Amino acid sequence: MTVPDGVEVTVGDREIAVKGSRGSLQLALTGDVTVERSDGVLTFAAAREDRRARAMAGTIRSLVNNMVVGVSQGFERRLQLSGVGYRAQAKGRTVTLQLGFSHPVEYTLPDGVDAETPTQTEIVVRGVDNQAVGQAAAEIRAFRPPEPYKGKGVRYATERVRRKEAKKK
Repeated sequence: MTVPDGVEVTVGDREIAVKGSRGSLQLALTGDVTVERSDGVLTFAAAREDRRARAMAGTIRSLVNNMVVGVSQGFERRLQLSGVGYRAQAKGRTVTLQLGFSHPVEYTLPDGVDAETPTQTEIVVRGVDNQAVGQAAAEIRAFRPPEPYKGKGVRYATERVRRKEAKKK
């Protein structure tokens, strides 16, 4: 895996740290994987020749790649609200959602994750950690997942909900 310009990768005995223009991330390494760096290229190899070590080498490579992309470009998930009266407002570290309940739903964002609402029915969750951004978006979606009959709820922008036909008399 090649490391782009502007990203600094530090490989230690038990940890790998990635630092870029958007922030920094660390990942604990297992004894199953060896990481070597030469001429801006990171090489991941299994320390032993068993199935778990080979699987962990690919997993660690993918996690480090996500870290490099995160500190250089960042990650984002877009959510859309569909339903009469459904709206969202981001203010500081909280997102306030009106989702048809008798009360507004307040969601506090985790550290390293930001949210903005370009319109009242759209939420953009951004951050450098792919897992944290995806988890925050999934937790917001879980308040009111899209239902198949009317299509109301919180959905990912790329998600397609299969609509069902209502019960016949």
